[in-house]
Amino acid sequence: MYLERIHSPADLRALSEQEVKVLAEEIRQKLIDVVSHRGGHLASNLGAVELTLALHRAFYMPRDKIVFDVGHQSYTHKLLTGRGKAFEMLRAEGGASGFPKREESCFDCFNTGHASTAISAALGMARARDANGDDYTVAALVGDGALTGGMCYEALNDVGSRPTPLIVLLNDNEMSIAHNVGALSKYLTRLRGSREWNHAKKTVKSVLLRTPLLGRPIARGLDRIKRALRLMLVPCDFFEALGFAYLGPVDGHDVPELTRALRDAAALKKPVVVHAVTQKGRGYARAERKPEDFHGVAPFFVESGKARGNGSQGVSSASVIGEELVGMARADRRIAAITAAMPAGTGLSAFAEAFPDRFFDVGIAEGHAAGLAAGLAVGGMRPYFAVYASFLMRAMDQVMHDICLQNLPVTLLVDHAGFVPGDGETHQGVYDLAALREMPNLTLWQPCDAAELRAMLRASTRLSGPCAIRYPKQLPQALGEGTEPGGWRRIAEGDDGALVGYGASVETALCVRELLAQRGIACAVWSASCGDTPPAGCAPLAVVEESRLHGGLGEALQAKIPGLLVFASCGAPPSAHSLEGLRRQCGQDAQAVADAVAARLRGGAQ
Repeated sequence: MYLERIHSPADLRALSEQEVKVLAEEIRQKLIDVVSHRGGHLASNLGAVELTLALHRAFYMPRDKIVFDVGHQSYTHKLLTGRGKAFEMLRAEGGASGFPKREESCFDCFNTGHASTAISAALGMARARDANGDDYTVAALVGDGALTGGMCYEALNDVGSRPTPLIVLLNDNEMSIAHNVGALSKYLTRLRGSREWNHAKKTVKSVLLRTPLLGRPIARGLDRIKRALRLMLVPCDFFEALGFAYLGPVDGHDVPELTRALRDAAALKKPVVVHAVTQKGRGYARAERKPEDFHGVAPFFVESGKARGNGSQGVSSASVIGEELVGMARADRRIAAITAAMPAGTGLSAFAEAFPDRFFDVGIAEGHAAGLAAGLAVGGMRPYFAVYASFLMRAMDQVMHDICLQNLPVTLLVDHAGFVPGDGETHQGVYDLAALREMPNLTLWQPCDAAELRAMLRASTRLSGPCAIRYPKQLPQALGEGTEPGGWRRIAEGDDGALVGYGASVETALCVRELLAQRGIACAVWSASCGDTPPAGCAPLAVVEESRLHGGLGEALQAKIPGLLVFASCGAPPSAHSLEGLRRQCGQDAQAVADAVAARLRGGAQ
């Protein structure tokens, strides 16, 4: 087993090319084994094995820097940099994070978790290197849809404004290369990237330009022929117009060829795009056939690809959204749905199939998605933009200026609101609420069960202005009575004061109620589904919310109710991997809340 012998990239560089091929297969098997038990991102990592091996053979981290765009394709990198044991506990307390994390290893030079940021960060590092007089390589591994994000193009454009030596390794896992041009493309890539070829080009051009009469016309003719060949074989003009040299396409699963291209790119001492073609899901047949099904996965059985049972009794909020929107769209031709490259994750796949002319997947471009929704609304449509809470943060300017200030009937379907287990700090849905609460004209609803979510979706069609519906990944089917949106719901009775929550925290409040009942304390539970004014008959004792303290519901209620207990996220960003760990980290585990409430009611006596 070669993988057992890899404790640092230096061990990898000592292997022969044949040994590296065997190592790649061992890594793939390790990825499948661990992710099938722990969950995580599988297809993208299976496709990036050789890319990562080549990067570590071509360069010398941590002196050289690699920035992983999105970062969910960094699992091989973790295995090669001394984190083999931690990787066995991937996305669990005490284990490896599912994304690059500077606090975890000196080999992780930049924390990532959202798409399209790597080129900007890498360019900043490269310019800092130059300003400090250093001489190391900076590379950004970009792909898996990241180039659909506008931030990538802003960074690419900036590179051309003041050229800085920088490598962008483009992981193209969707484009195929025809066999009749593949070998020639590879040859031209190697030739153009070599130092000998570039030196020869400069020498020949210099001689021709000094040759009287015929020299300049011949040089111009050679340039035209070269450009024509490139246009026939490779899509390089776009990058070259931005100031990049272009090398590719390269077989992204050929480690020696890719290593050679990366070294040649570094030797050019200028901005370079290395275009590598890979197969997403490579090495696991089910992921090869349907990579979208194995992007981010819960633990599953390798033989069948089916999810392992986790005992959850909840209903998928995304499935509720998908079913309800399809039914609504059949009755109302104004309804349209928008996603930012996540139709399956947000429940819109069925809508896309049923109403392709009213479904818009804009790629990883949340700001554009919000602006598009505003335009659709001005045109008389009723758009629904489904997006994870953490990703909505990237579109707050458009939500404010394009949607809310114009009071347009756009509905934001804010999925994964609250604590999100597994993906660490970058994916927590705890930051959007404070911003949304301040938006003008915005109706904000937060269901605590699937029945209420359905009712809110239907009611949103009757609103004349913008609406945001925030909900966790899963919801119970039904809690208590009454689902009509527009106020608070009493979920459970009690005479000793009320425990208030919304979304997933209502279930926490119900658990706290049970623990208090064992001490002879009878608390009511209310869901603050809409607004921050308690209805008659509700006397809040405590608020439990999976959001930040400042700007949240609890802070607003504390101004009206002195002594109110508020259990919210504050201090360090939530980073625990499990849901239970996140609640403990933020002081919201049921036992801790029950202890605090009991102490308040009984003056400190337990």
